[in-house]
Amino acid sequence: MHEVDILEATKSLPELTQSVIEGEEVIITSENQPLVKLVRIAETKPRPKFGSAKGLIVMSEDFDVQSS
Repeated sequence: MHEVDILEATKSLPELTQSVIEGEEVIITSENQPLVKLVRIAETKPRPKFGSAKGLIVMSEDFDVQSS
């Protein structure tokens, strides 16, 4: 974890962003008090599209017939 004063952070945002992309957490402070924590956003999986499983499930013709 890396702490940076807000004045320094405004001057070095591209470098701080690169550090975060590489996995480091950055705390931005003002008067030694933490204000903001920069962290990388977790990658999200795309949601399946409606109907994308069409044709993958097959039901037999007699699926609803009671067995004895």
